Amino acid sequence: MWSQLLIASNLGVMLFFSLLIAPSIFKVLPAEWAAVYVRSFFPKYYAYLAFVSFGASFLATDVQTMIVTVICGTFFVILTAYLTPRINAAKDAGQMNKFDFLHKLSVLINVIQIALFVYPLIPNLTSS
Repeated sequence: MWSQLLIASNLGVMLFFSLLIAPSIFKVLPAEWAAVYVRSFFPKYYAYLAFVSFGASFLATDVQTMIVTVICGTFFVILTAYLTPRINAAKDAGQMNKFDFLHKLSVLINVIQIALFVYPLIPNLTSS
């Protein structure tokens, strides 16, 4: 039960950010402020989501939930430690093709994580 609550929490955070916050950042803030905000936000965002994912894995009562949360947590670590710094470096170097590719890759990984997080919640959704 606790692992499902943590998974639902991560899912809510990810959907809230993806659907409401991210689209607003570059519309509301000047580009240079938005860039500073995003660079400050993402390491904390991914670290929080990784921490909660691994916590959900530790509390999982079934193998599938444990596998899903470990995979998602590992991807959050990869996003934080590997992909995000390369996205920032490509942007700083003016390598827009590389930036666009890496950014789209990070979005794809997030979409996959969202789908993976839904999987362990399906039994709870269908039993009500």
